[in-house]
Amino acid sequence: MQRTLSHHLPTRIGTTVRIAGWVHRRRLLKSVAFLIVRDASGLAQVVVTDPTVRAELEKLPEETVVEVTAMVTANETAPAGVELTHPTVRPLGPPAVPPPFDLYRPALTASLPTQLDNAPTALRHPTRSAALRISAAAVAGFRAALDTRDFVEIHTPKVVSSSTESGANVFALDWFGGPAYLAQSPQFYKQLMVGVFERVYEVGPVFRAEPHDTVRHLAQYTSLDAELGFVADHHDVMRVLRDTVAGMLGTVGERAGGALATLGVTPPEVPAEIPEVHFTEALTIAGAPADEPDLAPAHERALGEWARREHGSDFLFVTGYPMAKRPFYTHPDPERPAYSNGFDLLFRGLELVTGGQRLHRHADYLAALAARGEPVEPYAGYLDAFRHGMPPHGGFAIGLERFVARLVGAANIREVTAFPRDLHRLTP
Repeated sequence: MQRTLSHHLPTRIGTTVRIAGWVHRRRLLKSVAFLIVRDASGLAQVVVTDPTVRAELEKLPEETVVEVTAMVTANETAPAGVELTHPTVRPLGPPAVPPPFDLYRPALTASLPTQLDNAPTALRHPTRSAALRISAAAVAGFRAALDTRDFVEIHTPKVVSSSTESGANVFALDWFGGPAYLAQSPQFYKQLMVGVFERVYEVGPVFRAEPHDTVRHLAQYTSLDAELGFVADHHDVMRVLRDTVAGMLGTVGERAGGALATLGVTPPEVPAEIPEVHFTEALTIAGAPADEPDLAPAHERALGEWARREHGSDFLFVTGYPMAKRPFYTHPDPERPAYSNGFDLLFRGLELVTGGQRLHRHADYLAALAARGEPVEPYAGYLDAFRHGMPPHGGFAIGLERFVARLVGAANIREVTAFPRDLHRLTP
């Protein structure tokens, strides 16, 4: 008999089925016992009245893997309106050692460090696995949105020879006796691949050895990167980003509806035109000094509240960040060279996306590096492509874990990360 997943049980009323999963909970009452079995798609309630089956059930603690063969019977009070009756229960392994917390409770009561220490079992809890399902759907939506716009998915090296992409600290490693580094970003490679495919994207890990110990930073996270050629300026990039985020949220709604319901989350609407403010205006709105070189988290929160209040939007573009705070490859604003054709997208008052237009002329790169007092040699392999003709281009990068954390209202980015890596954690 073929295995049936729990969410298909309502279509099998009146038939005998075989399910398999984990003992989520046992309720041993005087005249009847209830066995709740958890599989990848949800929960199934098994009603046990046979004394022999009950005796076997009493030997199977929570998280033991079992197989149940039973009749599907309608019952409006049971999960999904059905329950399994007249069962036979067969363990598929030895009795499980109970984890250090109860997975059958509506919420995990263990502290976050305890959950992270015991991640392989904590992630089984419906609220923890729901966040990961939303993450998977968001990635699928990212890919689908860009595939329909003729982007090509690429895969770039995660071990590089020099730590030159940004000012962030890097992780050094031994590469056959020589120095190498974990990549902070696919930025250089995705720009180079614009010269091949015009429009490219990548989903992959990036590594930042910044000693941040906050609820919003990880040392390794998943970056959703895109780069497109033949743009007029950064606004072309912003339009593609808007459609991409809308596509991600749409796919989350389609593919992860159950996970959203588990967490009580309703995805926000993405405005047809996301409101936009220039950096100088953003400082005024946030009550920051006019000479502030960047936005602090408190400023971002104030801007998020303003966007919600004035525009009814959970999203806000901040454009024109000072060139001094942007990487050397950023294209300046032709009208205001001290400011950039770069942007951030804030989601509910938190920086979610950084992007902008890049330089595309070889001479401009040489001038930009000279202005910052940086040598050309470490960038030689990257700059060479611009000698051979590159179109005006730009792109963006979305932090996946930040996106999911903000969407579900998680207080800590680690709540939506399966196995986080940060300043203190390298296991499990």
